[in-house]
Amino acid sequence: MISTILHLIHVSAWAGIAAVGFGVLFNVPKKAIVTIFSLGFGAGLIKFALMNFDVNIILSSFIAALFVGLLSMPIAHKIHHPPVIFSIPPIIPMIPGYFAYETVLYVIKFTFLVNDTTNKMELIEGIFINGFTMFFILVSITVGVAFPMLLLRKSTVKRLNS
Repeated sequence: MISTILHLIHVSAWAGIAAVGFGVLFNVPKKAIVTIFSLGFGAGLIKFALMNFDVNIILSSFIAALFVGLLSMPIAHKIHHPPVIFSIPPIIPMIPGYFAYETVLYVIKFTFLVNDTTNKMELIEGIFINGFTMFFILVSITVGVAFPMLLLRKSTVKRLNS
């Protein structure tokens, strides 16, 4: 139990560090760095904790992205910067690079497999499983971040805090 909690904190800390790295890459203001780390850490903690409880990676990514999307609006108002500064860097580490890599790997293997029909079906299955998983994770991240911003766009954050 303790090792699981330490592992979750460990991977979440790396998610926060990656978020800060992307924030620095995008030239965010210095006073936003701690907030970006916190949002990246929180999103990583939510995603990996849910996955630890056998929640699907797509739903876990959606809930973590929704967390970032919901918190970035009031934080942006409090620190006086656009919400995009606080919502994009914490989300980038959640992009499913593993599934994209596996999809491309299966496509390459399928392309160079000329006459072996027994492995072609396994490769096609790998292409679709990894490709659709990657696609739905990307959609869930996009919807999770964008939905709160679109929903709260008409009412200002000032009215939400009062």
